[in-house]
Amino acid sequence: MRELAGRFALVSGGGTGIGLACARALKAAGAHVTILGRRAGPLEAAVARGEADAALVGDATAPAALPPVTILVNAAGAAVSAPFLKTTDADFRAALDANLMSAVALTRVALPGMLAGGHGRIINIASTAALKGYAYVVPYVAAKHALLGFTRALALEVAARGVTVNAICPGFTETPLLAESIARIGAKTGLDDAAARAELAKHSPQGRLLQPEEIAALTVFLCTDAAQGIHGAALPVSGGEI
Repeated sequence: MRELAGRFALVSGGGTGIGLACARALKAAGAHVTILGRRAGPLEAAVARGEADAALVGDATAPAALPPVTILVNAAGAAVSAPFLKTTDADFRAALDANLMSAVALTRVALPGMLAGGHGRIINIASTAALKGYAYVVPYVAAKHALLGFTRALALEVAARGVTVNAICPGFTETPLLAESIARIGAKTGLDDAAARAELAKHSPQGRLLQPEEIAALTVFLCTDAAQGIHGAALPVSGGEI
């Protein structure tokens, strides 16, 4: 089924991880997909593989001219790990820029066209860190909580205008960002990759790490007409962690 045929999607953080999986799934469902990110290499490779239709290289917090879109997936994000007392104001600003302000900036550009057309989907890729706390990633947790607040408040503003706004909250997912976390765990504890991955999998009652395609499948569903009534929601994909 190509139920998103004729829709135009923009996916930030679309070169790798969850963003790339979302782009691939949206394109398979018939959407015309543009991916946005800072690094040209992964974006151009995804387009060459047919996983997206076009690529934009740039900073999601300061987007240049964007194509008109009816689907916006804010999947850009970043995290660093450190005890709170070793973090700085710059760490908090960087976390807010990557995880909140990128979504704010892109939404500010995309939303007017959606409202004018009476139809749109905005999906913010948050985290279980938007729903609970985790030690040693305080800036990231604070930023993801802020992203969820943004989602809920904006949803109320546009509720009667044909645009839905939702957040997906994944648990630990096999992405390059997770690979960096596993490497840091190994450096600090001496655990090998398999043991570090197993430690993270313990957060899930299912005892496993998620795959990006699981988040992408929910993203596609939220873009369909059948999901019109899902609005202002925080949807965990976490194996039961939340």
